[in-house]
Amino acid sequence: MSSTPLLQGDEYPPGGGLPLLYNLVYCSRATSDVDDAEVERIIRSAKKWNPRNGITGLLVFGGGVFFQWLEGPRDSVIGLMRILQADPRHQSIVSLTETEEVRERMFPDWDMELVSHDDVRDVLTDALGEATDPKNSAALTLLLEQLDSGQLGELSHA
Repeated sequence: MSSTPLLQGDEYPPGGGLPLLYNLVYCSRATSDVDDAEVERIIRSAKKWNPRNGITGLLVFGGGVFFQWLEGPRDSVIGLMRILQADPRHQSIVSLTETEEVRERMFPDWDMELVSHDDVRDVLTDALGEATDPKNSAALTLLLEQLDSGQLGELSHA
């Protein structure tokens, strides 16, 4: 059996092996009232709630933009996305990728990184290059335009 710890909801195939994990990556624009203290509250809440629900991942915040990779049981990740979509701190949520596969967790521990304006731009540009959904492309283009015009830069904490 894998050395990856069994978190609540991980489904191991018969005979052991790696768990079936649902992966979702999204980005969103933070509202103007999101500051360093609010980001810290988000992290504290995530560190408390996510492990109980078998969710791990990576959160990146910079230039007024959130990027998050979530991994765990399908129902838990989808439930968390419903909460995030109703969260007034997020605007223009764009789902970048969604997959379900048998593998080890990429982010077994919750992590947070504050990135610079240029790093956020690189991630947005890469995501736009890979976007196949016209709605996602339009939202990513708008985020890039807002970042380049300085509108998102005013929200940056990096």
